[in-house]
Amino acid sequence: MQKIDTTSPPARDPTKTDWDFVEVWIDPLLSPPYLLLLMGEPSGSCRVHDPSDGYKVVFSSATYDEAQTWLLEDEYDPVEGRLAASEL
Repeated sequence: MQKIDTTSPPARDPTKTDWDFVEVWIDPLLSPPYLLLLMGEPSGSCRVHDPSDGYKVVFSSATYDEAQTWLLEDEYDPVEGRLAASEL
């Protein structure tokens, strides 16, 4: 029997915004596709989080290009669209 992880995201403090935008990236070769979240910080640095592992940071970089290259090398594809923190 397969277990499904129903881990809740960390508690959110609505007064603290430590990210500028978030993108969803998928590994389409798996079924169901595996998801990672790319979060850009106001400083320009980026973090990649794994939602299935308690939103643990699995990669950090100084720039968006470095994070994008890391995801593309691991054969992840971006889901179209980006959510900006300012839109919430």
